[in-house]
Amino acid sequence: MAEDLLEKKFAGVVGEAPVVFTASSSSDDNGVAERAASTVEVDPTFAKAAIRKVDYWLVGFYSLVYIFRVIDSGNYSNAAIINLESGTGIKAELNLNPSQWAWTLSIFSYSYLIFEPSNTLLLKIFRPSRWMFCLIFFWGAAACSSAAAQSFGGMMGARFAIGAAEAGFYPAVLYHMAFWYKPSELPSRIAFFYSVGQLSSALSGLLAYAVSFMDGLQGISGWRWLFIIEGLPAIVLSFIALFWLPDYPESASFLNEKERQFLSSRMGERAPTSWGKNWDWAALKKLFKDPTFYTFNVYWIGHGIGGFGIGYALPTVIYQLGFTSTTNSQLMNIPPYVATFIFLNVIGILLQKNIIRPWTTAVGIAVTIIVCYIILFTVSNSVVKYLFLIVAVSCAGSAYPVIWPERMRALEGTVSSGVGIGFTNAMAQFSGIAGPRIYSTVFGPSYHVSYGICLIFLVVDIVALLLSWYLVHRKDKRVAALVASETETEESSKTVVI
Repeated sequence: MAEDLLEKKFAGVVGEAPVVFTASSSSDDNGVAERAASTVEVDPTFAKAAIRKVDYWLVGFYSLVYIFRVIDSGNYSNAAIINLESGTGIKAELNLNPSQWAWTLSIFSYSYLIFEPSNTLLLKIFRPSRWMFCLIFFWGAAACSSAAAQSFGGMMGARFAIGAAEAGFYPAVLYHMAFWYKPSELPSRIAFFYSVGQLSSALSGLLAYAVSFMDGLQGISGWRWLFIIEGLPAIVLSFIALFWLPDYPESASFLNEKERQFLSSRMGERAPTSWGKNWDWAALKKLFKDPTFYTFNVYWIGHGIGGFGIGYALPTVIYQLGFTSTTNSQLMNIPPYVATFIFLNVIGILLQKNIIRPWTTAVGIAVTIIVCYIILFTVSNSVVKYLFLIVAVSCAGSAYPVIWPERMRALEGTVSSGVGIGFTNAMAQFSGIAGPRIYSTVFGPSYHVSYGICLIFLVVDIVALLLSWYLVHRKDKRVAALVASETETEESSKTVVI
């Protein structure tokens, strides 16, 4: 494939043979690194050890933070049914009608849409460690502050502030990883990072279950305790990011000089670089002229609403199946996300080993969700519905990580990668805008209208995915031809005619 040719030409490959990598120098006008002609052989054991260090410091830390990020955003849905029977629930205390509740859910996503596209470039401008400190600290503070809300307006303001702070985290993490990892190394790492977030959705249900017993403690309602408890860890983690999160391979203090040289020099010419421009109108124009920019965005919208939208109302949907109490419903939210964690990590490993391919896997996931929704639409048995909800949620939570490496590979350079990642991820926030309304309680307990709407978006999802696949494949062929041509030219220039 084209990406394999590019990596063999421009980057070291960790394998059985010694790794060959080139020394990096300054960047050109497009922010793409110019590679020096000299090469250095590196022992594969050394290379693997260096990359493992990055895994611990980068993937490990971000996964830990993502646990609390997802608990923070996911627990607002759980708060809808905390202490519902006792009359001290969030809807009762804030006098929220169904429309107002939907607005407090979706306002979070509006702030995502506004602030997400620019956050990736801000990470580059201010340095990853400093920008992550700002994001993590302020969402933790805003989450704690939401416990003090006394009205619909107050909660709207708090939720918007949380969304504004959290908006940049996920795309900024992916952008930051692109400075450290080659495209072929991303699937398993994105899968693990994202799956930890899905597992934390299960933990959010467990936390909500435990916190429900704190209702009235110190005169504070259970849902208020929930927001306080989930916001405090983020504030602590923000200072860890500020002082210990590595920025770029060239400057990471936990690496020695040889490791820094290896990690900074092995990346492809199309990868973003620490020395690349913070802004480039030409690169931006090229990004917006690329048809994959639009097909990927349509896919993100289609899957976000059709597949992922149910996650914003899952606790209520499960509760309205009618065979459990609100307290036990919190526990029944755990299996769908545990299944997602297992499924996503298995897929990540299979993708990394090239046993399955990302495009066919993503299409298969979309088809499976469609089958689940058809069953949910047609059957009435609560147990059957719950089982297929587990399958639908686990598939929905796995689709984006499967296709993210392909999306990132289609982007070129520092500015295009930053804007492209941020803009694409922002499209997923339509799920947070449409999801609470599509799964409004007025459509319950059967949710036939909800499932029907989602089926339409899933068809759009598949069409956009197939178009993206075709366009990326066509681009790969062009790049492969270019690399082959350059290689042939280099070889012919070495030929000496006697």
